[in-house]
Amino acid sequence: MSAPIFNTPDVQDFLRLASGLNQDGGNPRTKQIIHRILSDLFKAIEDLDITSDEYWAGVAYLNQLGARGEAGLLSPGLGLDRYFDMRMDAEDAALGVANGTPRTIEGPLYVAGAPVVQGHGRLDDGSDTAGHTLIMHGTVYGADGQPVPGAQVEVWHANTKGFYSHFDPTGEQKPFNMRRTIIADAQGRYKFQSIVPMGYGCPPDGPTQALLNQLGRHGNRPAHIHFFVTADGHRKLTTQINIDGDPLVYDDFAYATREGLVPPLTEHSDEASIRAQGLSGPFAEIVFDITLSALVGGVDNQIVERPRLAA
Repeated sequence: MSAPIFNTPDVQDFLRLASGLNQDGGNPRTKQIIHRILSDLFKAIEDLDITSDEYWAGVAYLNQLGARGEAGLLSPGLGLDRYFDMRMDAEDAALGVANGTPRTIEGPLYVAGAPVVQGHGRLDDGSDTAGHTLIMHGTVYGADGQPVPGAQVEVWHANTKGFYSHFDPTGEQKPFNMRRTIIADAQGRYKFQSIVPMGYGCPPDGPTQALLNQLGRHGNRPAHIHFFVTADGHRKLTTQINIDGDPLVYDDFAYATREGLVPPLTEHSDEASIRAQGLSGPFAEIVFDITLSALVGGVDNQIVERPRLAA
């Protein structure tokens, strides 16, 4: 084991120098963050006796992660996205803010600019012939418990192969397949027709799965549907529901499952129900009401700004 040096004046002075704390220029917040991260890394190297070989293997790993564009996949897999949600929950509890529908992680596959429909619409374009028809609907409620006319419900999900449009390696999906922005009607209701999605796994040859293998963990997600919900006077809700009955509902590598976000999935095969939906065959139905939370001091105190794909 190497001799401990972290707490020596030389190392502490060096950390301040490397973080730019001795320089007038730059960004003070960036300096603060880098100083803490470098300090924690230096301390970990000493405490765990991390070797140069291990360190450079880590550098190579980060290069692979960036080259494959998987940083946004690894982040929820290591629980970082869930941790931010836990911090938001704690902040709400400290402020006495009541939440209706639970928040949960966004994931890395949102695309801005999905077609807008009024009240109801169809998400899929019918090209996924393996898909089982899904009808999903509900009402958006405000913090006062009343329906919110005109609430904006953005929805996106994967196909039966577990791929999302704009990210589909097969190239089979057209832009914005299974993505829509639904404007709730005068009663605050939204509704869409699509197909029951499938879950997906991390690319088996990618760096995210490689690290999960080292941790003895799988990299699979249950079938799920994502939502952004916004309305005047309310905080933006980022959430997703898991498909009831999926064997991984409570074993999600991204830790997105929460109580209240696994609504029942009901199968319908009777003629009356099929005709009522204007369909030609059996379908699944999910009813999912959404309750938003009020602004805090007139602002959305937990809005998340992050790089997102726009098309």
